[in-house]
Amino acid sequence: MDNAKELFAGIRAGDAAAVRSLLDADPALAGSKNEQGQSLVLAAVYNGRAEIRDLLIARGITLEFHEAAAAGQFDRVKQLVEKNPALSASHSPDGFPVFALAAAFGHLPVARYLFEKGAQVNAAATNGTGYNALTGAVTGGHAEIVAWLLENGADPNYRYGPGYTPLLAAAANGHLEIVKTLLHHGANLLAKTNDGKSAVSIADERKHTSIAEFLRGQGAA
Repeated sequence: MDNAKELFAGIRAGDAAAVRSLLDADPALAGSKNEQGQSLVLAAVYNGRAEIRDLLIARGITLEFHEAAAAGQFDRVKQLVEKNPALSASHSPDGFPVFALAAAFGHLPVARYLFEKGAQVNAAATNGTGYNALTGAVTGGHAEIVAWLLENGADPNYRYGPGYTPLLAAAANGHLEIVKTLLHHGANLLAKTNDGKSAVSIADERKHTSIAEFLRGQGAA
């Protein structure tokens, strides 16, 4: 395994010591990208490795716009948008709305700023996944961001992937408060996936008992 591959393997494994050691031995590795074209910072974010993300940022790695948004680096995001306002509504190289990346990884100040600067609340990924800011925030369990998105025009019945809606995703991931918020904002309680699964059946399948009980109490079957 070459050093760059070893570095990305360390990120996936959450081995901050290995990442630090590799970069100490060869600082030029900081510019590495993996087979998907992801930088070290983006790989850390996508793999949920906050400690490694912060380690990399502390080393002074210059973040591209989508990386800064995904990592919650507000000052860098603002710096770049002030130079080029059109960035606020742009997509990352791997096809996700940058606004959605901020929402998916829990960075409300960044999401608010991009929205104020022109990001479209319902903008969807162009990579075939259909993900948008609301689906990302729901899956990530970011209840405050979910509520804010819905208050600002996010579609609670948006369909993506195999017929999923935000409510179905919330039930699948065990996020009861988000389920309640979505229903309050008009989510269809009876929506089903393409293969006929409802929110309550998904909650049962995933053993999210409190969600299944709540949904039945709302009239789901």
